[in-house]
Amino acid sequence: MPVENSGHNSDNGARIARSFVAARRAGTALADYPGDPPAALSDAYAVQDMAITLTGRTIAGWKVGRINPPLGGVDRLVGPIFADQVVDHRPEPVDMPVFARGFAAAEAEFLLRIARTPDPAKLRYTMDEARVLIDAVHIGIEIASSPFPGINDHGPGVTISDFGNNNGLVVGGAIPEWREADLTIWPIEVSINGGLVGAATAAEMLDGPFGAARFLLELMAARGIALTPGQWISSGAVTGVHPVAIGDRVEAIFDGRLTVTCAIKVQ
Repeated sequence: MPVENSGHNSDNGARIARSFVAARRAGTALADYPGDPPAALSDAYAVQDMAITLTGRTIAGWKVGRINPPLGGVDRLVGPIFADQVVDHRPEPVDMPVFARGFAAAEAEFLLRIARTPDPAKLRYTMDEARVLIDAVHIGIEIASSPFPGINDHGPGVTISDFGNNNGLVVGGAIPEWREADLTIWPIEVSINGGLVGAATAAEMLDGPFGAARFLLELMAARGIALTPGQWISSGAVTGVHPVAIGDRVEAIFDGRLTVTCAIKVQ
């Protein structure tokens, strides 16, 4: 999966990266996109790389999201998940921050844990090869939030440029039987404040959670970014991207028996 350079203006990219990092640090909103939108996915990932360097935070995993419709044959995008925003689920809802005047949503996702560092020279994976590099699967909730309220309205390049619109991850319980189970047929439901907002199975999300892992492995090899043992792959929204507001309580139920919850608070 080659990532070609289209020659996007580096000053423009640096301005975008600085603006998003500053807004995230301050917890403030950006009424407008802070530059010219990236012209290609490679430009967007260049901005993301600059922002990762600027923020200086430890990456604990990567979110994988869908590009719909696909752009240039690419149907997924990725963004970093930072270690200080990964929270283990507890019996009571954990508090997860969002940007009050920006974009805020919650997504039920299968979380895959990377077992070992992939071969940096390997650029293509089969589904079986991707599965071998996973040593655990958990249920979870991705918090998608950005200082820019229009983050998902201007194409995947804009979404990629602000860390893929990630702002946290709730790691729920482990799925002990994941190697034998067909996770794509598990029914998943999401409720907000007790009201059902989404229901689906992973069979509806492209080639499922392990397809997301395969995509990430290939893309990161092409970008020259090492994946490390213990990092999470948040494999994509199963029931949809559900808008949330401050004070909301989100609950995701997997296979009618495994539950993960969180409460939304201000950034």
